[in-house]
Amino acid sequence: MTVVKALARAKINLSLDILGKRSDGYHELESVMQSVSLADELIFRPAAGVSLTASDPNLAVDESNTVLRAVRRMQEAAGSARGVEIFLQKRIPSGAGLGGGSADAAAVLVALNRWWGLNLPLPALEEIAADVGSDVPFCLTGGTALVRGRGERVTRLPPLPAVRILLVKPPVSVETAEVYRRFQAAAAGRRPETERMIAAVKNGEIHELTSAWGNLLEKVTSELRPEVAAAKKWLESYGLPVLMTGSGPTLFALLPEGFRKSREIEAILKEKGWWTHEGRLAGEGVEVRICWKGGEDGGEKTVGPDCS
Repeated sequence: MTVVKALARAKINLSLDILGKRSDGYHELESVMQSVSLADELIFRPAAGVSLTASDPNLAVDESNTVLRAVRRMQEAAGSARGVEIFLQKRIPSGAGLGGGSADAAAVLVALNRWWGLNLPLPALEEIAADVGSDVPFCLTGGTALVRGRGERVTRLPPLPAVRILLVKPPVSVETAEVYRRFQAAAAGRRPETERMIAAVKNGEIHELTSAWGNLLEKVTSELRPEVAAAKKWLESYGLPVLMTGSGPTLFALLPEGFRKSREIEAILKEKGWWTHEGRLAGEGVEVRICWKGGEDGGEKTVGPDCS
């Protein structure tokens, strides 16, 4: 029996600018987005119907989940009610500003497009992705990209080096809708310098990135969750460049090669109940492997030319 595995990588916002309010009620965004090595894993098996189970018992596995919304869109594209059984191994925290739900949906689109033999071109997948969720079009290809609109306009940029990165999240979440509702442009603080960001990406100048980046939602989230601002200041005391991703509350720090205090930082934060993860910048958003099942049921043991 064929088993398909997909890695769905998290994203960070190296910049997040808000240009105004759209007629459809969404905000007009301009953001340099970047994939990171942290990833959920989705395992697909043939089935008569459609079902989703997850390692996280608190995760909704009904039609409100972007995974199932993505499956329904692919059924429509296929013109059939083909079934699939999906198991989601959740590693990206929910409500963290890391785009986990969007990454999972993108993995569904890429995997089913290949497995079901639909062979839809990228523009067609991007159109479907935009209908599923705001960050899903970026997550289809991932890497480094300039994203505009409400996430549907993606311009791919040259890949950045696989720089070490530390992600930290307090034991709280924030409602994205609430953050945007509270956002006021006049009080948002320094805006990111997007053109400088793009030039730095094209030149591979990581340190130039950090002098031009910014996130206009950071001030709002920090007012809602003061621990975010306190943690950022504390991390910066280690000499690290730090920024919040998305609507938060996750912060990320770029770690210079040779930086040796990340374990110390993680130990201190974990004592406070924070989630932490050290990884690297990644060059793609989704990785799919089609395997021939072997070993015990559960999909953990696979063999085949496409599987490691």
